[in-house]
Amino acid sequence: MPLLQVYNYFRSGTSYRLRIVLALKGVAYDYHAVDLLHEAHLDAAFKALNPQGLVPTVIEDDWVLSQSPAIIEWLEERYPNPALLPADVRGRARVRALAALVGCDIHPLNNRRVLQYLRHTLGCNEAAVLAWCGTWIRAGFDALERLLVADSARGDFCYGARPTLADAYLVAQVDSARRFKVDLAAYPAIVAVDAACAVQPAFAQAAPKNQADAV
Repeated sequence: MPLLQVYNYFRSGTSYRLRIVLALKGVAYDYHAVDLLHEAHLDAAFKALNPQGLVPTVIEDDWVLSQSPAIIEWLEERYPNPALLPADVRGRARVRALAALVGCDIHPLNNRRVLQYLRHTLGCNEAAVLAWCGTWIRAGFDALERLLVADSARGDFCYGARPTLADAYLVAQVDSARRFKVDLAAYPAIVAVDAACAVQPAFAQAAPKNQADAV
């Protein structure tokens, strides 16, 4: 069977969360770098695959799928072991809610195309861009920290004693927070989850610095 084809960019948070899931599940794939820095995502060839011109995009045989939440949920069904969602319905809902807090409410406000609009259309300088990023990351992390602390049954990860989809989302966002110079001292539970994930081989394998296109 041909390998899964994964079009991504090493620093993209959505690509990073997808690579974590692929690594946790042990799914082999061909890595296709899409250089966002040099606008490769706007090339006609890539937009023929994904009309939005966004990463990640995956291809299985001749079937194309975009949007990281959809890809990750598909992987959970396509490769069910190890499971990255809990067995119980409430647990699955909790993990999805934690992931959505990052994926819907934090990440979209500090992804590259938004920041490029701030810089090039609205004329914001880098200090203003960092302030924008910090505002929305802290707003999300304030809530997420409280949710993690309130869960008395939680182990070392976002939910329970092993990584779930929520950890893939969180670790990628923590990486972005550090890149945007957000002080994480106010978020000890988040930092602890990130540290627990960092010693897991799958998370190290997926890290931006360990990708072939890292610069």
